[in-house]
Amino acid sequence: MAKKPYYITTAIAYSSGKPHIGNTYEIVLADSIARYKRFVGYDVHFQTGTDEHGQKIEIKAFENLSTPKEFVDETSGEIKRIWDLMNTSYDRFIRTTDEDHETAVKKIFKKLYDQGDIYKGEYEGMYCTPCESFFTPSQLVDGKCPDCGRDVQPAKEEAYFFKLSKYADRLIEHINTHPEFIQPESRKNEMMNNFLLPGLQDLCVSRSSFKWGIPVDFDPGHVIYVWVDALSNYITGLGYSVDEKGELYKKYWPADLHLIGKDILRFHTIYWPCILMALGEPLPKQIFGHPWLLQTGGKMSKSKGNVIYADDLVEYFGVDAVRYFVLHEMPFENDGVISWELIMERINSDLANTLGNLVNRTISMSNKYFDGVVTDSGMGDSVDEDLKSVVIGTRLKVNEAMDKLRVADAITEIMNLFKRCNKYIDETEPWVLAKNEEERERLNTVLYNLVESITIGASLLAPFMPETSEKILKQLNTEARRVTELSSFGLYESGKKVTDSPEILFNRIDVPAMLEVIHERFPEPEVTEEEKAPETKKAPEEELKVVEAKVKDTITIDEFDRMQLQIGEVLSCEEVPKSKKLLCSQVQIQGRVLQIVSGIKNYYKPEDMVGKKVVVITNLKPTKLAGVLSEGMLLCAENEHGDLALLTAEKDMPAGAMIS
Repeated sequence: MAKKPYYITTAIAYSSGKPHIGNTYEIVLADSIARYKRFVGYDVHFQTGTDEHGQKIEIKAFENLSTPKEFVDETSGEIKRIWDLMNTSYDRFIRTTDEDHETAVKKIFKKLYDQGDIYKGEYEGMYCTPCESFFTPSQLVDGKCPDCGRDVQPAKEEAYFFKLSKYADRLIEHINTHPEFIQPESRKNEMMNNFLLPGLQDLCVSRSSFKWGIPVDFDPGHVIYVWVDALSNYITGLGYSVDEKGELYKKYWPADLHLIGKDILRFHTIYWPCILMALGEPLPKQIFGHPWLLQTGGKMSKSKGNVIYADDLVEYFGVDAVRYFVLHEMPFENDGVISWELIMERINSDLANTLGNLVNRTISMSNKYFDGVVTDSGMGDSVDEDLKSVVIGTRLKVNEAMDKLRVADAITEIMNLFKRCNKYIDETEPWVLAKNEEERERLNTVLYNLVESITIGASLLAPFMPETSEKILKQLNTEARRVTELSSFGLYESGKKVTDSPEILFNRIDVPAMLEVIHERFPEPEVTEEEKAPETKKAPEEELKVVEAKVKDTITIDEFDRMQLQIGEVLSCEEVPKSKKLLCSQVQIQGRVLQIVSGIKNYYKPEDMVGKKVVVITNLKPTKLAGVLSEGMLLCAENEHGDLALLTAEKDMPAGAMIS
């Protein structure tokens, strides 16, 4: 049976310089999706590449005393080097200077012109060189580019225009009838309300004020502008041409997923679909505008001196640790934050402690007690069943998350599997079993269950951390499970021997010492007097980007109404054993009592909690925290120092009173 095709693309990176970790996040995200789709049985084609034309490139080349082609050969090569460093499994790395792309773009432009969708005119407006965009004065924000906040210059030139407005109604209808087309939904609403519904202006698609671009072959004074040039890569890379459609195009188009940054959503969800409509080609099935990965304090910017590069991170922490951080820390819709400190904390807590320690302990105990031979003696216990249920159920949870492109949630489910294994060690206490010869067969089974669970977890981990998955499986002397095998527990061959010298997967990091090394090599940018003074107004660009790191996307009243908020009265409260942060409260809510676990131990004593009237989310799905069931959430406020304060009602309200 032939595999179902799946075509995924990233935006092609602009070849003006070295990509920072925020740019690199996109290729790693796409790679994890591509690898997962291959894992579950799809025939995947994964395309990425570089956008290499435009005025900015021409200027950069001049500043570097090189030709534009020499400049993009170098910068595109650097981008590809970093993509390869991050172990990304793309099938084609396309460059817009590739001969087959340039030839196809010329034909696309000519077809649109011949059928009357492109016409010649004149453009006058304010031009932003970095964004390669024209704006009317009313579109500017405080006189600057509305997209990047930089200065704009007045410009007037002869140009060709694409009749964008001609296809607006068709695009609106498509979006309304295909709710999955633009994701997340908040991005769809932004495009509809801010651009499509107010009305579209025709789009400038050629330039005559610079030369570095694909020439309009019937009008040599013009070069084809970025919107037709760069966006067409998604089909030209598959062998599309106006007079011929290659086999790859026939097999993989329309794309299943265009994965792009939220800042270029307009170009991909409005310009590109309209161009495809004009060509008579199908639209991509889904366009996902992922959030930004921000440096603490705002978006990464070379001018601000806060740029972090992927290869520097890899030098200190390794490829998979960096992949894990960027994939795990990015929310579905909101911006994520990165810093050297945050990466090290996550490595220590998740990778060194939860995962690395689990694998090392399991292999070490197998060697210590049974010379590395792992045997299933069949001596089960009731505690085994919960472990097996979690391990086998993880596959379905991961798949559900990946179907929704919630990659961070998928990784969290895999880490929960490893956490459950660590808990199983605490529950079964193999070191105690080892002291009793009569428990030897039970000890065999415990270690077998751990090896089997880790094998399944490592197999699921492969799309996200391929090197780590391979290392774990090699140490266990086994191979990755096929997706069809993940619903079975007990496939590890009984009597097989694990490695006798387990490798440390992730070393714990001495954070203060490492920070000294890093800050010496990468000094933090000097803080200006303006930045020191909180009352001084920042430039619009900086102000916007700092706010974006803190403010979540807007929600509808219906989304808010899904939360059930009520006043609850704390009847009793106690500390959670072996936890430094958790309290367990019994909270009265109008005829029922909810058990709620909260991380407030450092701010409230159990005896102080009794009698408090608190604000509670009462319709959360129950979960376990430190092994204790929690059936709701107490709401708290947090100040800039991290201090917490429980939310309470201004007036005395009865337990169960609804909040709206």
